[in-house]
Amino acid sequence: MDLKEEDILGSDIGRHWYYRSKAAALRSMVSALKPRRLLDVGAGSGFFSRHLLDGDAQSALCVDLGYERDRDETVRGKPVLYRRDCGVTDCDLVLMMDVLEHVDDDAGLVRHYAEKVPAGAHFLVTVPAFRLLWSGHDVFLEHKRRYRLAEIEKTMSDAGLEVVKGAYYFGLVFPLAAAVRLATRGDAQPRSSLKKHGALTNSVLTAACAFELPLFAMNRLAGLSAFVLARKP
Repeated sequence: MDLKEEDILGSDIGRHWYYRSKAAALRSMVSALKPRRLLDVGAGSGFFSRHLLDGDAQSALCVDLGYERDRDETVRGKPVLYRRDCGVTDCDLVLMMDVLEHVDDDAGLVRHYAEKVPAGAHFLVTVPAFRLLWSGHDVFLEHKRRYRLAEIEKTMSDAGLEVVKGAYYFGLVFPLAAAVRLATRGDAQPRSSLKKHGALTNSVLTAACAFELPLFAMNRLAGLSAFVLARKP
């Protein structure tokens, strides 16, 4: 996940509508898998792994070059290991939450971690959607690109994985976001569009995303984020 966004939201990240809703979509996408051992690449604080540790997941290996040192913690009595790198592992679910848009060789990064996990392991990736939404927010976060769903699915296939399913999320707020981004399209000054919100705004946007969630897996039309679940054959 984007460390710059974590810095902006701080301890409020778990209450922010965007991250609460994205965590709910993640749980929806992988619930049938019942993952036990997580490898969270570009994990930052491990926000998304922690949500899965509320369920069947029993451990998390969080990898991020931004860590100053290796350390171990427990969450609800379950081990969480923070590492700058990792070797071969038996993890059965690899998370790459808003990671691939930051690297030059996206398929290469997926392939690198696919070599570390056993056959049958699943990958869940999220990336920002649609080039038309490009703005100073992307510049601020040092993104290389935004993706259409078919493009990120091809990236996963090019890395040697089998795509299980893909969908867009944040479809209900997409028209508003698109209108704002298109209206300011000529302004690419680096600045984050992520803000702390009051309780009412958070509640309304969270409710809109929750309303969308039951149909999430069928949305191949539009959204702010693209989700892809893939499997190592």
